[in-house]
Amino acid sequence: MDIKELYTAYAANSQEEIAQLLRDLCKIPAPSHHEEKRAEFCKNWFIANGFENVEIDGALNVTAPVNVRPGEPVTVVMAHTDTVFPDMEPMPFREENGYMYCPGVNDDTANLAVLMVGARFFKDNFPADKGGYLFVANSCEEGLGNLKGCRKLMETYGSRVKELISLDSTCMHRVVTRAVGSHRYKVVVKTEGGHSYAHFGNRNAIHVLSSMINMLYTVKVPVEGDSKTTYNVGGISGGTSVNTIAQSAEMLFEYRSDNRNCLAKMEKMFFSTIEAFRATGVEVEVEKLGDRPCGAEIDPVRYNDLLNRYIDTVHEVLNMEHMEGPSSTDCNIPLSMGIPAICFGVVRGGKVHTREEWVEVASLSEGCKLLLNFLYR
Repeated sequence: MDIKELYTAYAANSQEEIAQLLRDLCKIPAPSHHEEKRAEFCKNWFIANGFENVEIDGALNVTAPVNVRPGEPVTVVMAHTDTVFPDMEPMPFREENGYMYCPGVNDDTANLAVLMVGARFFKDNFPADKGGYLFVANSCEEGLGNLKGCRKLMETYGSRVKELISLDSTCMHRVVTRAVGSHRYKVVVKTEGGHSYAHFGNRNAIHVLSSMINMLYTVKVPVEGDSKTTYNVGGISGGTSVNTIAQSAEMLFEYRSDNRNCLAKMEKMFFSTIEAFRATGVEVEVEKLGDRPCGAEIDPVRYNDLLNRYIDTVHEVLNMEHMEGPSSTDCNIPLSMGIPAICFGVVRGGKVHTREEWVEVASLSEGCKLLLNFLYR
């Protein structure tokens, strides 16, 4: 059989193995910054399946190299180990009518399971003249993980990275081609506060914070071409009791854009608002919690070569037209460095970032075929 026949048969027979691997991974909690146990499981799996020089780095990335030689270019294929859920105990898992249900089962655990099983075939049937490949179960993609795993990886390999592919989506025929950058902050407002009756008239931190939020929500977002820019207050807290004038109140605030200039304009707007309130004598503390960069200029020939391989794969394996769009993924880091990178999924599922998250079991083998078809291009 030729290689296409081999990987097609392999993928068709892989469904139960991937499903069992997914069951095992779902038993291991992995909030961002606490992926130790899942990383150790992945490392042991790679070693047991014949990979050499498997390591866990300082950011809890598990790296499984194939034909990687010192100083030579490398293609990175990754899926993240962390989930958005903070739970440190195993989360409820069930199977029903061809679907698996578990918080984090889809994002990104199912993609990770497909990556691992697909990587083994690629390693065992590697075209030695095609350069080095680094398969990675990476950490800290979600939320305030701030892409720590991918940042560490790019620090380690830098310009050696020829291109990067992130498996992270519920849709096999949609590809992320633009990086949505973001800045995330905790803002704390402090006032003198006091007793609600005896000190009535003193400034209330909750009231001041509310005024600040109202001002931020009057902003007209910048636009350049077809860019999209957004902002959001995602959490507020503060105060002491119903009869206390609040001395402190805080919020979580972010803005996003797929355009570097627009992101810079939002940063200027945000800090001008902060300074306006400080000018009234209010104490305002600002802590940056996250910083995800937008993309930079990339060689169009190299980028289109990568994208067209994906498009051809989708046409052949799924018999579908592909869709393109922007998102915030691990690809933000290489794209900001001018390195070609795309993100797509190798599973079908839904209700991502909810406790009703699900994945279609039948999609696991189909996703394995999609991955291998793409890799052999």
